[in-house]
Amino acid sequence: MNILIVGAGKVGSTLADYLSRENHNVTIIDNDDEAIHRASDTLDVMCIKGPGAAPSVLREGGAGEADLVLATTNMDEVNMLCALTSKRLGAKYTIARIRDVAYTEDLASLQKDLSIDSVINPEYSTALEISRLLRFPAAANVDTFFRGKVEMLGVRVRETDSIVGHPLSELFGHNSPNILFSACERKGQVIIPNGDFVPQAGDKLYVTGTPRDLSAYLRTLGRDLPKIHSAFLIGGSRIAHYLSKLLLSMGVRVTLVENNEEHCRRLSEWLPDALVLHGDGTDQELLASEHFTNNDAFIALTGRDEDNLISALYAQQQGIRKVVAKSNRMNYSAVVQAAGLDCVVAPKLITVARILRLVRGLQDKSGSVMTALYQIADTDAEAAEFLLRDNTPHLGVPLKDLPIRKGFLIAALLHEKKVIIPSGGTVLSAGDRVIVISHSTDIQAFRDIFEKL
Repeated sequence: MNILIVGAGKVGSTLADYLSRENHNVTIIDNDDEAIHRASDTLDVMCIKGPGAAPSVLREGGAGEADLVLATTNMDEVNMLCALTSKRLGAKYTIARIRDVAYTEDLASLQKDLSIDSVINPEYSTALEISRLLRFPAAANVDTFFRGKVEMLGVRVRETDSIVGHPLSELFGHNSPNILFSACERKGQVIIPNGDFVPQAGDKLYVTGTPRDLSAYLRTLGRDLPKIHSAFLIGGSRIAHYLSKLLLSMGVRVTLVENNEEHCRRLSEWLPDALVLHGDGTDQELLASEHFTNNDAFIALTGRDEDNLISALYAQQQGIRKVVAKSNRMNYSAVVQAAGLDCVVAPKLITVARILRLVRGLQDKSGSVMTALYQIADTDAEAAEFLLRDNTPHLGVPLKDLPIRKGFLIAALLHEKKVIIPSGGTVLSAGDRVIVISHSTDIQAFRDIFEKL
């Protein structure tokens, strides 16, 4: 595909890296000399310097012939204008990053009036991710499939867990819970398990099933923690705003600390049901004075990754049972995860995963449509959801007879509104939704899970 990316910031450059490695023809436009030089030196893409919304610059970048234009600058208005102009020049599909809270209520009409095919809001997507983590306090990661009917939880294995040292083939018999061990992160590598796989203490196991079955399985492990009733947030960012609204709608009490006095007043107006405090949320004296340890959850959402991670580690040491930190610098998050902080969310990666799913859905004409995509930890492994069509290969054949490549796993499927954790006799049908666990460098479409005959 011919892809034009306007904006060479964190999201734009990360997308360009992923997409160029997937053999797309990628062009980047940015008005900043340093950003263009950095992209030119580190990425296998064409770089153009200039204002991204200017028609002449978009023409030079090939917007008129582009299969996809991604507007990812830091200014919503530039992104909207870029998408509109690119569409009028002839771009087939446009995606705009729109983040400002003021636009959220009118987003549908804006999208229609400006001919934007898809809108990405990294902050809202991150808030949704954190809200899912708070629904399963024992999980380090929560990914949702089939519109919430199936979830995949990341759970850290402890020395005392009964599954340690036993092959999966021994753990799951006829009366076993209706869940599947879909992946395992071990020492920075992701393993797609089979029956011979043996869990070890320190592993992060990704378990797939319905919310009800997962809750039952967590109880067997002694991890069924009580529901979150109160949350303490530091940093009054857009993510904090969206998350506070989500948590309040779930019946969770919210306390939010923001350092900027004027912004603090605005947050108080926007969030009348939350307790909004003015102060430095990273100050241990302030935290102690506000009795922050009385809360069930602590979420660090300031604009500095370092402050978020250090504050989160401190909150964990103080015994708060669910701690989440925002960090876009994955080299930082790897260090704190080694110190025991598992719940680190990266808005950049959440945004990139969603856009990659859209890109793959546009390019796949092979009888399946990718409807969800999640990266598993900071690795090249991912979980993808596909909608199967009439021309999808190997329909009606039992899974045990399918030529599925090594390292690929069908983790769950939705057949006629019924969730199925597959066995060897399970067959695929047109209309099914299927979750596939794989290494992202190997799969672009559902057909890629099969051996080439």
